Amino acid sequence: MEDSIMTGIMSSLPEPVAGVASLSPYIPGKPVEELEREYGVSHAVKLASNENPLGPSPEVIEHLTQLLGSPFSKEAAELSRYPDGNGFILKNKLLEKLSLDSVEQITLGNGSNDVLDILARTYAAQGDEVIFSQYGFAVYPIAAQAVGAKAIVTKAKNWGHDLNAMLEAISDKTTLIFIANPNNPTGTCLAAKDLHEFLQKVPLHIVVVIDEAYEEYASYTQSTSFKNYHSMLPDLKQFDNLVITRTFSKAYGLASFRIGYAVSSIAVADCLNRVRQPFNNNSLALEAAAIALDDQQHINQSVALNWQGMMFLTDAFKRLKLNYIPSAGNFICVEVGEKSAQIYEKLLYEAVIVRPLANYQMQQHLRISIGTMDENQRFLNALEKVLSI
Repeated sequence: MEDSIMTGIMSSLPEPVAGVASLSPYIPGKPVEELEREYGVSHAVKLASNENPLGPSPEVIEHLTQLLGSPFSKEAAELSRYPDGNGFILKNKLLEKLSLDSVEQITLGNGSNDVLDILARTYAAQGDEVIFSQYGFAVYPIAAQAVGAKAIVTKAKNWGHDLNAMLEAISDKTTLIFIANPNNPTGTCLAAKDLHEFLQKVPLHIVVVIDEAYEEYASYTQSTSFKNYHSMLPDLKQFDNLVITRTFSKAYGLASFRIGYAVSSIAVADCLNRVRQPFNNNSLALEAAAIALDDQQHINQSVALNWQGMMFLTDAFKRLKLNYIPSAGNFICVEVGEKSAQIYEKLLYEAVIVRPLANYQMQQHLRISIGTMDENQRFLNALEKVLSI
């Protein structure tokens, strides 16, 4: 295996599956904002995208106005227009926020799940192999199998990724590796140093995806992972086969808008954007995400609340003599035994929803998202009641 790795290091950059390189990215009708920005004109008329000039039903506008609790006239006028397919404003916000070299490194997705699917469709096909860990995020096998690739599942180590096992699993058929850091559902976290050494050993023609959906929680100063955890963004300058995915669904609180992104080399992003569906982000999501990036105070408040809740629950689990998996995310897995399915069901009758993990082959665990302190207390009260029955 060592020889194959060294050969791979000398090989070319990642090649997309057959047909992707010859694809021409969809070119949408130019948005009015883009025209006015680039040409210095005003009051532009757009007749390029077969949109309804009357806009949506007035009843839709009335409902949205009531829902948002404020006048909706400006936004309503734009509802019949396609969103900015290039995400100009958001990409430039991300460029500044992440200190990237170019907006051409960014691929926007309908949530980071969409980006993971795009990566699989771009770099894996029938006969290829995709590596991910036991207890890895459920989307990885779905994305791999959907394109006909073979899923290579490496055995976990202490509920997390075993990077040596993943290296050993590499073959001449490997095209893609998925690593969630922190991992969902277990919350385990890899040190940046270990990931850097891993990347040095992976052949350059294999795309390595580091899924950083929970980065904001792991990098918080009160996080148990703070000393060892760092985003892999700085490594993008060294590894052209590295892709980092992020989401606005977690710390930014925009799950219902479904918006995420990938950051990579320009060459990889170019391939991803050839496969990406046009208009995969709606206008309100693009605008909300751009605004959210500027509100660091809200992020600080969110992650601080998370770690307050995390300590509250772990202290309670210790008191109840329940084993748990230390987590660097905004959730925690607790071991409740062979009757976990029944405990989950009983919690529902107590009006508390948690996540059973049988589909991850973790039949004795439940995953609990960290809520407000009131919600955490309600869960704990319900759990103690259910366990005493």
